Amino acid sequence: MFTLPEAVRYATDHYPAVRAAMERRNAAQAGVGVARDSYLPKADALWQLNRATRNNIAGVLLPQSTIPNPSGPVLDGSSQSFWGTGAGMLVSWEPVDFGYRHAMVESAQATAHRASAEVEVTLLDVQTAAADAALVVLAAEQSVRATQADVDRRGVFARSVHALVDAHLRPGADASRADAELAAARTRMILAQQNEAVAKASMAELLGLAGAEVEVVPGPLLNAPQTFAPPDTPAASHPLAIAEQDRVLEAKARIHILDRSYVPKIGFQATGYGRGSGASGNGKPAADSQQGLAPDTVNWAAGVTVKFAVFDFASIHSQKKVEQANERREQSLYEQTLERVTGKSARDKAILEGARRVAENTPVQLQASQDAERQARARFKAGVATLVDVAEAQRLLVNAEIDDSLARLDIWRAIERLSADQGNLQPFLDLVKRDTTGGN
Repeated sequence: MFTLPEAVRYATDHYPAVRAAMERRNAAQAGVGVARDSYLPKADALWQLNRATRNNIAGVLLPQSTIPNPSGPVLDGSSQSFWGTGAGMLVSWEPVDFGYRHAMVESAQATAHRASAEVEVTLLDVQTAAADAALVVLAAEQSVRATQADVDRRGVFARSVHALVDAHLRPGADASRADAELAAARTRMILAQQNEAVAKASMAELLGLAGAEVEVVPGPLLNAPQTFAPPDTPAASHPLAIAEQDRVLEAKARIHILDRSYVPKIGFQATGYGRGSGASGNGKPAADSQQGLAPDTVNWAAGVTVKFAVFDFASIHSQKKVEQANERREQSLYEQTLERVTGKSARDKAILEGARRVAENTPVQLQASQDAERQARARFKAGVATLVDVAEAQRLLVNAEIDDSLARLDIWRAIERLSADQGNLQPFLDLVKRDTTGGN
């Protein structure tokens, strides 16, 4: 059993979409650390033991990963094998990158900001959906109560009609019509009960309690709420607008990366390594057959490598055109989001005003329908009205009861949607709590 604020809080804490959005944010934030790690030097360590022939062929091998690199002068064609070892470490560092890594970090940060904004969008969507679901359940319950009352009234009336027919004071057709009206009322009640069950099942799924029975405590939601004036929040502050703006910044960050891509790659490299071989310098086997099992000759080297992909400018230029188009698209979507948020807020303000006016009128409608139904029954008993007149009065009454019970819920629903239009459901939840406690 949940109050509406409790349902919203429970959905926020347990609905899988919220957890998924938060994990996407965590992954994006970790991506910032990955981008920053590119500033660190790289160190690759290697140790190798092999046994192979020591034949070498003079010449050049094109870069490939299949044939081992030769080492040493050309020797005779003997296929005798020897032990060989190698161990070493290569340290590589790119001290100058002309802003490329900084652009990568900025891009990762933009992605993290966008993921955080999407968490807020997901939270607002889930909170709004939970509040909507609770209000739908309450509306369905009110419809069930009204249709049940209609069935009860028609049942009593049908029994009185049958009594009059049995006493030969009314024709048998009236009894058949009364039974038909009662059956139709029961059908409407069954459909209302079906809608109630569906609404509760949908709410249970939204709360992460699929298959469980849920109940909503009405609290103040069946009464007209206090006057509500939502904060006038700019459309640009709505989570949807913030998320879309972050997508624009993300596209700009990718363009900035490409701006820093057509530059030389300057790398510092230092290596220390040792080699061991079971073959002597003249290619003959060493006296010790175990020689070569460990490195016995040490070398080191250090230097600077400058690498520049001369012909990448065409590819980078094409990629920039793609990202610039993406930026323009996201900018258009951002402007569309602002329009949509502003327009929806204006519509919901009109809906709220209309709902208040309807709620002021439905008590009048209900009272008149009750009077009309009582008068129709009295006139029927006096023989000056037909059963059709009574059935029509009862139909007007059940509609008035449903309209009156839903009118105040419609005000709450309009307030909830208007709060969501401002990007924050908390003012609506505060109003529910304030009306619950009777505060001002």
